Amino acid sequence: MVDISTSLAGIKLKNPTVLVSGILGITASSLTRVADSGAGAITTKSIGPVKRKGHKNPVIVEVSSGMLNSVGLACPSLNESLDGLKDVLKKVDTPVIASFYGRTVREFGEMAEKISEIRPDFLEANISCPNTENEFGKPFGTDSEISAKVTEAIKNSTKIPLIVKLTPNVSDIKVIAKAVESAGADVISAINSYGPGMVINIETASPVLSNKFGGLSGPAIKSVAVRCVYEIYETVEVPILGIGGIQTGRDAIEMVMAGASAVGIGTGIMKRDIKIFSEICEEIKEFMNSTGYSKLAELIGKAH
Repeated sequence: MVDISTSLAGIKLKNPTVLVSGILGITASSLTRVADSGAGAITTKSIGPVKRKGHKNPVIVEVSSGMLNSVGLACPSLNESLDGLKDVLKKVDTPVIASFYGRTVREFGEMAEKISEIRPDFLEANISCPNTENEFGKPFGTDSEISAKVTEAIKNSTKIPLIVKLTPNVSDIKVIAKAVESAGADVISAINSYGPGMVINIETASPVLSNKFGGLSGPAIKSVAVRCVYEIYETVEVPILGIGGIQTGRDAIEMVMAGASAVGIGTGIMKRDIKIFSEICEEIKEFMNSTGYSKLAELIGKAH
């Protein structure tokens, strides 16, 4: 029988599928449902320092081979988010990744310290979202020096394994990946949404999204995500959580062969429902059985 378990920063996952942030990770009940559906790990919606309304509807629009979203990092108050995280940790045995963001380097450290008191299995620093107003006037993850400062501030505030989530909207993702690894990142997740993109309603001659622009996710960005993971794998030693357009077992295997130790599932839930986690695992097993692989570890970085 093939073994599809994997590990990130020394923490074992029963399989490589991971719910990404902001898809179904809003309440304890939805996260529990994902865990019960077979996910190897689950990620919360990004926790912020203050209550945030986000953008007005519409914030999501389906496009060819994916979707655009401009939710705007809507989140409840910090205390509400922390209470929700406590509830999740009581109800699931699956590893929990607490995604969060800050508006300053110092605030990232403060947020990490507060969330760490609840003891999720991982922290994930969302340095790649364009919606966060901050002290630099641009996404933290677009600058290697700033990315490193954020990573260092978090690592000085916690002993919990840190995942740093990178944006593809940079000239060279390898430089950013190396900077956060050198600053102490235990895992790198890549990629966040691509873009921004735009859809115009030609009947009304106006943008569909209230914020006009949105990040592109889904199959349309898979090839970009695979390339980013491939380049990061050749640059760093820490494990990679590969995200972007994964809808099938074959997609997951492609990402693993590029260098990912685990794969994030997000937009794919729209097409295959929550059963996608268990189905992708079965598809991975079928491929491994038919091609002679016995452990998922044999596939990681195979394309190099």
